[in-house]
Amino acid sequence: MAETSHLLHSEGHPDSARLRRRIAGYSIFFPLATAYAIFVLPASVFAILGLTDAFPALASSTGHAHEMLFGFALAVVAGNQLGPMAIPRLVLLAGLWVIARAAFLCAPQSMTAAAANIAFVALLAMQLVPRLSSAAKKWRNQALPLVLVTICISGIAFQLARHAGFAGTEHAVPIMVVLLLALLMLFMGGRIIAATVAVQFYRQGGNLVARVQPRIEGGLIIAMVVAIVASLCDNRSPFALLAAAATIIAGALAAVRLLRWRLWGLRGRPDLLCLAAGYAWLAIGLMLYGAALAEGRYQLAALHIITVGALGTLTLNVMAMTWTLKARQDPSRARVRIGATILIGTAVLARELAALDPQPLLVIASMIWSSAFVLLLIFFVRLHSRAPAANPEPHCQTSSKDRSR
Repeated sequence: MAETSHLLHSEGHPDSARLRRRIAGYSIFFPLATAYAIFVLPASVFAILGLTDAFPALASSTGHAHEMLFGFALAVVAGNQLGPMAIPRLVLLAGLWVIARAAFLCAPQSMTAAAANIAFVALLAMQLVPRLSSAAKKWRNQALPLVLVTICISGIAFQLARHAGFAGTEHAVPIMVVLLLALLMLFMGGRIIAATVAVQFYRQGGNLVARVQPRIEGGLIIAMVVAIVASLCDNRSPFALLAAAATIIAGALAAVRLLRWRLWGLRGRPDLLCLAAGYAWLAIGLMLYGAALAEGRYQLAALHIITVGALGTLTLNVMAMTWTLKARQDPSRARVRIGATILIGTAVLARELAALDPQPLLVIASMIWSSAFVLLLIFFVRLHSRAPAANPEPHCQTSSKDRSR
């Protein structure tokens, strides 16, 4: 195997030239997602509060949700899941994303905006599903391509609902996508944290027995699927209570899984604690969202713990980890990630306190979020300026051994 790898990277091998003509998806989509995160949340908050007329597409809750979920979040998903691609195909995919963002911001009801958004998510699904499905053997691993394709289908459904005038569907789809992204974070975040924490314990001379925790992971998948399906049925009490119970169970299982990783035993790895903070926000957000559903109020506040806290923290740290490995830098030197993680946590608290005095606290929360991603973008630029030639796809994924445990 080592000899084969050496031959593939030799200058004279034809596969070497083929690999050099391919670019990893993260190298384009992570900077795009980061730059958009800096802009879109403050712009949306300012538009919703009537502080600017520059972005009318973002002045509604649906417009805000559309760009945070199908703009920012889906760009991160693309960067994380796309492997090395031919340059023209990657440029086409990224170009469609840019056109979709510009068209939605300028003319959200136009056919151009709908067509560009549909084309982007459709092409993304066509790229992701065959690649991931061929590698998925266990039923738990098959959940990943199913979740991704469902998110893409939801993006198409959102566009069609806007143009067909189905207001109910237009409001229901973003909630379903948040729950789908929560499931994706439970799955992928769990795999990444389990693998990296296990390696660190090994380096410290110890052993982490509870890694992926397949029974808990299976329970998380089942609970979240129940929650997603129940949330789609209607708002009548039995379905709302079923969704509430399922999300509370998922949050509790995520908290148990997090505790079993024994993160307090790590030495000198603040970067892993930053990842764990995102997973903790996810567990807390799911439990609070389930409680809010059962109570019939505060659902929006609980959803923002998932989107701002969990999604913001996990995406920022995964993007930073990927670029750190690409630049062959020590991931434990994580001052930027610590500062950005603290900023996002502060943004969550400000967003939750916004019920007391909405306008200033919403503005403060959005600017703090934006500042966290400014730090990340500066981090990207600095790493890129001094990075040596690296492999097209840094090893940020879990090994086959970790997938089976």
